[in-house]
Amino acid sequence: MLALKAASLARGHSGVREIVVDTLIAVHNAGLTPYVPSQGSVGASGDLAPLAHMTLALIGEGDILVDGNRVPAAAALQDPARAARGSSSPAVSARISTLTAELRARDDELKSTREELESSNEELKSSNEEMQSVNEEMQSTNEELETSKEELQSVNEELSTVNAELQAKVSDLSRANNDMNNLLAGTGIGTVFVDHQLNILRFTPAVAGIINLIPSDVGRPITHIVANLPGYASLAADVQAVLDTLVAREIPVQTMDQRNFTMRVQPYRRLDNMIEGAVISFLDITDLTTARNELREANALARLAVVLRDASDAITMQDLQGKTLAWNPGAARLYGWSEAEALGMNVRERIPEPLQTAALARLERLGRAEVIESYSTQRLDKSGALLEVSITATALLDDRGQLYAIASTERAKKP
Repeated sequence: MLALKAASLARGHSGVREIVVDTLIAVHNAGLTPYVPSQGSVGASGDLAPLAHMTLALIGEGDILVDGNRVPAAAALQDPARAARGSSSPAVSARISTLTAELRARDDELKSTREELESSNEELKSSNEEMQSVNEEMQSTNEELETSKEELQSVNEELSTVNAELQAKVSDLSRANNDMNNLLAGTGIGTVFVDHQLNILRFTPAVAGIINLIPSDVGRPITHIVANLPGYASLAADVQAVLDTLVAREIPVQTMDQRNFTMRVQPYRRLDNMIEGAVISFLDITDLTTARNELREANALARLAVVLRDASDAITMQDLQGKTLAWNPGAARLYGWSEAEALGMNVRERIPEPLQTAALARLERLGRAEVIESYSTQRLDKSGALLEVSITATALLDDRGQLYAIASTERAKKP
């Protein structure tokens, strides 16, 4: 067996050192045979047990057959006499001893390595248990994360629903805001919104012509803004009074371009009846004022017409070129021309030719706004007869103070 193993290892395929092969040969040459029991085969090939017993004998652990006697391997390897009889060289015994020492050292190293391996194995088992514990914790955490993920998905769905509702409300609010802006712009009513500190919050475009406002004025106090309202300088005081008393005010104002407005100041109320400032609105009443003035003038003219119609004196009116503009019934009775006939005549046709120069001089005096007292003169009637009359002439002035006509009251003098 030793010879076969030495021959097998000597081929160099096993990777063992040369001293191992030399030791096997030395033990064989010394007549020493490792004791191998006939029973106890291990492994599928049945050669592991013989090899193990042979290796134990070489390291002095097993038994060796010496001359057919079974003796401890350590005693057989250390017997110098037996070693001398079985060895062809004195170095064999020393080599066997060296190999035995090395094998024992290797065995110690193997034991130490085995212990370290067992220790490492225990540490690995402990680490494995810890890893399993960590894995279980990770699985638990993963389950919690899955649960959290489902909850987050549910919350995300709720947020998506709320977001959709908010988007719809924002769209409705934007549409309502656009409708309100177009409504305010379409009415043409200038409006300014201010807070409790009289700071401008927003305004409509129509107010820019009344108060000098531009988009960058939002946030500025209304007291810093110059209004195009001559004769009215108490805007801030009136707004503050409305905020203090919560009673609306209406004030007539006029711009520099003679446009008339009704300025209304009222509190700004929320739906819950909370006051958040004031609203200043300007309603254009220029046309209404003009119509009111025209109606007043028409009423005055109507009353004057009644007076002229019922007057017994002749009352006439002519422009600066002498064209007749008015002719009352008294004039028709005095001169004989009807109103229709007289309105197509010139005053010169009723003045005798010798008196026309003096009459023109009086017109020039009236043009200089000089007062002319009643005077006596002559006029022609429809038949061409001269009439002795007393005339009172009055200059008629327009809104600019310019002469535009002359009114005269003429009365026949009694003979």
